[in-house]
Amino acid sequence: MKTFTGFERGMGIGGWLTNYKRFNVLPDKWRLPITVGDMEHFASYITEQDAACIASLGMDHIRLGFDQIVLEEAPYRYREEIFNLLEDFAGWCEKYGLHTVFNLHKAVGNYCDIEEEVQLLDDPELQKRFIALWTEMERRFSDRPDVAFELLNEVRDVDPEKWNRLAGDTIEAIRSLNPARTIIIGPTCWNNPPMLKHLRIFDDPHVVYTFHMYAPHEFTHQRGVLQAPQLYYNRDMPYPGDIERYRDFHRTVWGNENAYPGYERMDIRFMRDALQPALDFAAEHPDKILWCGEFGTIRHAKLAWRENWMRDVIAILREHGIPYCVWNYLSTPNDGNRFSLVDDDSRRILSEELGRIIAGKA
Repeated sequence: MKTFTGFERGMGIGGWLTNYKRFNVLPDKWRLPITVGDMEHFASYITEQDAACIASLGMDHIRLGFDQIVLEEAPYRYREEIFNLLEDFAGWCEKYGLHTVFNLHKAVGNYCDIEEEVQLLDDPELQKRFIALWTEMERRFSDRPDVAFELLNEVRDVDPEKWNRLAGDTIEAIRSLNPARTIIIGPTCWNNPPMLKHLRIFDDPHVVYTFHMYAPHEFTHQRGVLQAPQLYYNRDMPYPGDIERYRDFHRTVWGNENAYPGYERMDIRFMRDALQPALDFAAEHPDKILWCGEFGTIRHAKLAWRENWMRDVIAILREHGIPYCVWNYLSTPNDGNRFSLVDDDSRRILSEELGRIIAGKA
């Protein structure tokens, strides 16, 4: 597989320009407007020191998520304050030897955690706005070849061909301005590895393919407030763990105790099977770059369990030459799904061992 130079081990940033508050608890009328409090948060939450901190951990890139409504003041009109923040951020990354991935984390019509009345892939006007946003991004960052564009985070469970068409149209629009921009696309169903086989493969050496890894959700999202099954079961889920606890989860939640047949424990054997579709994709397309753009564990899982899981995932990815980006650096207290890897106040990595793991040294 081709090497993703400058993007081999990265850190995602959420909680700044995306996931700054959770829309699932807001009524429809309050979901899209940006408040003065939001703007104050955007102006102060992440600084140059955070880029320096991430670089000190041995990372070589940062995946920065942003939402369409944060950048868009109105359809086809953009907030200069936010573009200034993005430009400053790219400059900080350059200063500390980091590459940048700008990831459209939530687009109007495609929020990974809420279902909207009007869907991006069913609405031509929303698609025009989507393409216009990315062409504006290209115009603004035309002089930064170290910046990659990730078109959309976690496309929902929709017809893959609809997403392939929009991705293709967006790539074509960006290519009309820049034939060499690194563009990243992932599959539908929230970037789950089995859906990679439905993703269009482009005859373009600068298109990178991505997937996410959160298996098993019973562990990575344990007791999370945004997932009904985990919230209902309300029990610690160790990793590695006795498979009986995972079977009990499925008995309690789904009435099916045979969700993971053939495993004596929940360990690296399960992780290899969960990642196999991605490994197969990489083997089938050796001339393409495959990047694991997001994987992590909820903050309140025990630290040793988080380290064990992260160590196994990264070991498998490195064994197959797949670059990666961990999720995530820091999460706001009201995020609801806090996957942060640093302390909220000191912004230091939660343990030296965790730091070695994410840098690929353990």
